Amino acid sequence: MLTQDQAAKAFPDEVVTKAVTRLVKAPGFAKPVALITIDNGHDHTRPSTFGPQGLVSLNAALDEAFAADPAAIAVTGKPFVFAVGADLSGVEQVADRQSAVDIAQSGHDVFRRFTESAVPTFAFVNGAVMGGGLELALSCHYRTLSDNTAGIALPEVFLGLFPGWGGTQLLPNLIGPDAAVTVIFENALSQNRMLKPKQAQDLGITDVLLGSADFLEQSLLWAADVVNGEVSVSRKEIDRGAGWDAAVERAKAIVQGRTKGASPGAVKAVELLELARGNDLTAGYAAETEALADVLMTDPLRAGLYSFNLVQKRAKRPAGAPDKSLARPVTKVGIVGAGLMAGQMALLFARQLKVPVVLTDIDQSRVDKGVSYVHEEIDKLGAKGRLSPDGVNRLKALVSGSLDKAAFADADFVIEAVFEELGVKQRVFAELEQHVSAECVLATNTSSLSITDMASGLAHPERVVGFHFFNPVAVMPLLEVVRAERTDDATLATAFAVAKALRKSSVLVKDAPAFVVNRLLTRFMGEVVKAIDEGTPFEVADRATEPLGLPMSPLVLLQLVGAPVALHVAETMHAAFPDRFGVSANMRRFVEAGKSAVWTWDGAGNQSVDPEVAALWQFGPTELTGEQVRARVLDGVAEEIRIMLDDGVVAEAQDIDLCLILGAGWPFWLGGITPYLDREGISERVNGKPFLAPGVASVPSA
Repeated sequence: MLTQDQAAKAFPDEVVTKAVTRLVKAPGFAKPVALITIDNGHDHTRPSTFGPQGLVSLNAALDEAFAADPAAIAVTGKPFVFAVGADLSGVEQVADRQSAVDIAQSGHDVFRRFTESAVPTFAFVNGAVMGGGLELALSCHYRTLSDNTAGIALPEVFLGLFPGWGGTQLLPNLIGPDAAVTVIFENALSQNRMLKPKQAQDLGITDVLLGSADFLEQSLLWAADVVNGEVSVSRKEIDRGAGWDAAVERAKAIVQGRTKGASPGAVKAVELLELARGNDLTAGYAAETEALADVLMTDPLRAGLYSFNLVQKRAKRPAGAPDKSLARPVTKVGIVGAGLMAGQMALLFARQLKVPVVLTDIDQSRVDKGVSYVHEEIDKLGAKGRLSPDGVNRLKALVSGSLDKAAFADADFVIEAVFEELGVKQRVFAELEQHVSAECVLATNTSSLSITDMASGLAHPERVVGFHFFNPVAVMPLLEVVRAERTDDATLATAFAVAKALRKSSVLVKDAPAFVVNRLLTRFMGEVVKAIDEGTPFEVADRATEPLGLPMSPLVLLQLVGAPVALHVAETMHAAFPDRFGVSANMRRFVEAGKSAVWTWDGAGNQSVDPEVAALWQFGPTELTGEQVRARVLDGVAEEIRIMLDDGVVAEAQDIDLCLILGAGWPFWLGGITPYLDREGISERVNGKPFLAPGVASVPSA
């Protein structure tokens, strides 16, 4: 266990979480209860975390608790927060493996005292509980959980790490290996999906679910019943044979499918799950400590923490955004178009802004269809219990349709989602300007067209802004907010305020062809398609980028995006930068033939090339290896990023990474893309210099 001085030196910038013990006289107990409260001294917007000094404080609080000879020891958190794990902000300061071992061992040393205590130990989980916070709760003998807890998870594998303070050993032996795979692997690698309190209860993570109003009092009463033998807590019988084998195989399949083996933390987590079968905490914790020290000293883990900081900090304070005080209030939203994308936007605006939303289109049947789609989706939310019957009715009442754009006269924010053709969008904006107020923001969801050109014929081009969603709208967290040449600060500030109200993360982007995500994906995809056109087999080209661990292969991404959309963006980029972006004649034939996918799958999940696609594709004589295709792709992406940064498309490389993480689902352990390009030497080879400063998103040099 680290000393206080050693802990202070290990993480000198740690926001210290202190643990304070007080003795509580509670009904039903013959002796006082030692109640340890974890608190970092901030409000709930900064949850408590554990760095070395926090662990020292918790250890000291335990010493005090045991010295009091209590009837029970309970640990809880400050209002709304139990604890959310290790202090990741200090990991970058760990410069050698022994320091990593010391930190990993300290967590085990403290948490295990709760497990091995002769005095009954309880975790009163009163709020957000993630990572090491959940591992602390699992280390206790019993757990109560507040029914309003937001945020229950073991997110480490999402970050490129693994639960390293007991989670891989305790959880499968508490709730069973298959359920543990769901929490540790499946949820974490599904964009860090959280458990709801009822789900945690059903899995067996918590022993009892209690109301939030008097949670502490009810927890103490329940604990007294347990100590006095009036309540017996049963545990699941664990299958350590075939059931465990099946769970390990499922974990392996999830890791391979989601990471392609590119995340060291995920791979280690599988090994530790297998080890947990023996239910030997000494062996399991020793293995966790060694594995944690190994992973902490890898570049993918540092890149994962870099990504975490981008999402948690930079995304909340977009670089270049105007002062939020300039934002105008938005009390009504208009949407031009009533197709699927428009319907998704309407649902989001209504749910999050709670203001009237009006859709228009070229005929009544389209308007009716769009409004019906939104109302049906609201009904589905009600059926799932996510909205009350009154909530369903109120939300449906907010969404209406009209053929007359005069319905936008009192709207403060109107966004178009019509056909991706510049002339069409120009006509829409010209018509809108005849109906809306002088200060109404006109936004476009275009994925690639010039917003400056779109606004060029308007009397007030300064109020036009790009507001680019990603599909599916409700799921993808990114909004590219695009500033055209004449967009003013008030319009831009309003756009950022609306994005925040929609619970989206925003990046300020210059009005450049295809902005950030689509520009880079088009360059990426273009190099793959070019290799196929030249004669590389579909299988080789599509698998070439597997070592990056991307969420899907290029040709599967093509199917998801839609070939006509991909072709349109490629044509837009070719018109802007013909030397770097080509348009494949094969892709044109593919689209003209009405094909949507290169691959077909049989009932057993076996993948093969669609024979019709193979027949229409005309191959050249040059067959590349996977390594050659990958080099072309990454060299092209590195070149494009440098050009984008030189042209000021975004403020810094960090914004490129943020866009790819949030807008394209690129893995945390890549760091988006620029840390990967730097550590593989690609940035230096292509551009003559790295994108990031030395040590950023990588292990410091010795």
